[in-house]
Amino acid sequence: MKKIVVLFFLIFYTSTFSQLKVISWNVENLGQSKSDSTITYIANILKEYDVVALQEVVAGYGGAQAVAKLADELNRKGSKWDYVISDPTTSSAYKTERYAFLWKTSKVKKIGKPWLEKKYNLEIDREPFYCTFKHKDKLVTLVNYHAITKSKQPETEIKYFKFLPLEYPSLNLMFIGDFNCPQSHTVFNPLKKMGYVSAFKNQKTTLKNECKEECLVSEFDNIWYNSSKIKISKFDVIHFYKDFESLKLAGKVSDHIPIWIEINLN
Repeated sequence: MKKIVVLFFLIFYTSTFSQLKVISWNVENLGQSKSDSTITYIANILKEYDVVALQEVVAGYGGAQAVAKLADELNRKGSKWDYVISDPTTSSAYKTERYAFLWKTSKVKKIGKPWLEKKYNLEIDREPFYCTFKHKDKLVTLVNYHAITKSKQPETEIKYFKFLPLEYPSLNLMFIGDFNCPQSHTVFNPLKKMGYVSAFKNQKTTLKNECKEECLVSEFDNIWYNSSKIKISKFDVIHFYKDFESLKLAGKVSDHIPIWIEINLN
């Protein structure tokens, strides 16, 4: 009987602690406009996760510095963190931005050098930023992405995502970020046929100007993963705006809410 109990505990322990918690957040112009108190607030949310994908890091002065500040703040929270920032995307100057990944070094190891997508950088305005992580003995490559705005028809560039699994057949790709497009759009059908699944359905992720019946408006942020290689045990969003007296004050942090998943790598 004792052996059965011990075996059950080992199985439970292994399955529980082999899981990886990944969070994505469009932090809206993360740069020198973010106060120290805002950086601390963001860190207090992110510290519960293992890998962080950020969109809308300012390309010019202040963006990289804000990520460094955020990493420093996270390092004060009890775990050792590392981070990487992309070069500016190669779109026109008023749209260009950076991406960032931050991670707990006790949970994952960065493998190789991260890169901005070059094969479709002319077709995709803010080309995605790839980074491969090793968790236990499994690899996953996060593809951090911020689409053009809805008014500019993001589906015209998202359609090229169907080629990316074929461009990188040896990688376990996970597309993560702000697609400015709901997962129900037909542009995602080719990915779905390849076995990719969206973590969120019918989940609004952007803030309105003011709360009436609802505070959220558009289904823009999501995470797409290969269901044959990744299993999700939990997923949710963080309604951080409830910590503030108004959406105007919450908007100083971001106009998007964070989304997160807990995964097992097959």
